[in-house]
Amino acid sequence: MLGLQFVAAALVWGASFLFMKIGLEGLSFPQVVLARLVLGALTLGLLLRVMHVRLPRRGVVWAHSCFLAVFQCIVPWLLFAWAEQDIDSATAAIFNATTPLMTTVLAFVVLPAERPTAMRSVGLLLGFVGILTVFSPWQDGLAGSVGAQMACLGATASYGIALVYLRKFVVPLRVPALAVATMQIGIAAVAMVVATPVVARQALHLDVPVVASMLALGCAGTGLAFLWMTNVVTGWGPAAASTVTYLSPVVGIALGAAVLGEAVTWNAVIGTTLIIVGVLVTTRRRTAPSAVTVSR
Repeated sequence: MLGLQFVAAALVWGASFLFMKIGLEGLSFPQVVLARLVLGALTLGLLLRVMHVRLPRRGVVWAHSCFLAVFQCIVPWLLFAWAEQDIDSATAAIFNATTPLMTTVLAFVVLPAERPTAMRSVGLLLGFVGILTVFSPWQDGLAGSVGAQMACLGATASYGIALVYLRKFVVPLRVPALAVATMQIGIAAVAMVVATPVVARQALHLDVPVVASMLALGCAGTGLAFLWMTNVVTGWGPAAASTVTYLSPVVGIALGAAVLGEAVTWNAVIGTTLIIVGVLVTTRRRTAPSAVTVSR
């Protein structure tokens, strides 16, 4: 049962970049994020009731959740959605796999216990080469997508900031993971709703694919997948559960090619392989924070 939930989460998170790409056909990029957050918050709120989990009342937890709402939800999701106006969904999925590398680099600086070793340095170097291979600055015709690819890296850096922050300040508070996810996504949803008249007031062009993709992205990708991975973390442990990150780009590339007809280039395949190997080497014998399950 846990294996099925693990695979389901990998499929949903890998497909989230496809859902964003389809959603952008009828919505602006802030509207995509708004829909994802509102639907995700409603789904997680329902899960809270079903699982009888209560939100904490301590002000410090809510303050930390506000920080996470910005850096684990609003900023990276806006950057990814904006980037996918100019790049393939598969490329966005590939860059998403750099999240553990970003987290490791930031952890070196912020967490004293995280010391750079020779093995981790090799892993970071492999990951950097993989990113450079995907980026392919030596190829012609990429000028229009450089900004979008940098936005993807900015999104994963934001994930890294959030994960290190969560590990340092929130995990010691021993708040249930489902409550943490619901609070940060709920706060982010409220913030986007308030900002809607300014950032998401464009006309909507809704059809079945757009609506279905937003329902899948919000309810499944931001709601149900978190519940599945919470169960996997409980049964397998956070280190094993975090390997879901390695599967997402594979799913993203496959779906982008099959559904949208996106080209699978040699540099994307080689770059993705280097990134995944770099992540495996960097995170070897290392306990990944359980927060990785709420960063997609």
